[in-house]
Order: sequence, then structure tokens, then C-alpha cells
Amino acid sequence: MAEPRIFSSSDELRAAVGEELGPSDWLEVDQKRIDLFAAATGDHQWIHVDPERAAKGPFGTTIAHGYLTLSLLPSLVPLLMRISPVRMGINYGLNRVRFPAPVPVGSRLRARAVITGVSEVEGGVQLTTAVTVEREGGDKPVCVAESVSRFTW
Repeated sequence: MAEPRIFSSSDELRAAVGEELGPSDWLEVDQKRIDLFAAATGDHQWIHVDPERAAKGPFGTTIAHGYLTLSLLPSLVPLLMRISPVRMGINYGLNRVRFPAPVPVGSRLRARAVITGVSEVEGGVQLTTAVTVEREGGDKPVCVAESVSRFTW
């Protein structure tokens, strides 16, 4: 397992703008994870939760929800980078998100990231990161997101 890059100051983050971080280790998306996400969100569309019907559908199997894939960023990004020491870090939002390819059940995903911006905000720093999630054996990313986080020192 590769160790995440640790940043201890806003100066170190600024110096890393444009550098690619990763890839992370692989994370498997199984049917249990998909079903739990469906239960949590109320999105029980058959392409996600009905393996028998999905086998006859456009993907030949169930696929993960796009938002499930996006929700894996808090698991994947810390495998790439951490800001420490820090008093608090929060997800501030997303500027742009796309799901260029589906995630069939049983897929293994990993992430890469590029720090694209660092700016001072009251009490800390705002970090913008372009995160790409790829599927093992896939030819297109399964999620591309511009994530915005804030950290207080």
C-alpha cells in the first residue's frame, strides 16, 4: 500500500499545485455496497438493485449509482493525500462532476488527484482538487470531480 502524501502547511499545498497524486489502492464495489447505498438514498432503480433484470439490460449486470461512486471520494482521497496537523477539514462542495462510464458490480476502483488551487480563506485555506476515479480494466474514468475542501490550522 502506497503511503499518502502529507501536507503540513498551505505553502506545501501551494508548492504541489499541478502535481499528480496517486494512484490510490483499489477499492471493490460489490452488490452489498450498492444495496446499502440504495437503502440509504431511496434510489432502488433496477439497474442498481435487481441482478436478474439488470443481466438483460444495457450493462449486462447491476451498476453502482453515480452518486455512490462520488461518495467514495472521502475513502479514496485520504489514500492519496492528507493535511496534518489540521484543526478541522470539511468538504466545501464540488464545482463540477461527471460520470463518463458505468461501474459494473464487482469493479475495482482507484483514484488519482491533482491539486488545482489553493487560496486563503478566513481561518484557513481552501483546496481545489481534480479527482479522477478509474475502473480496473476500463478505458474511461468512472468519475471526474472538482472537489473543494477547507482546512483550519
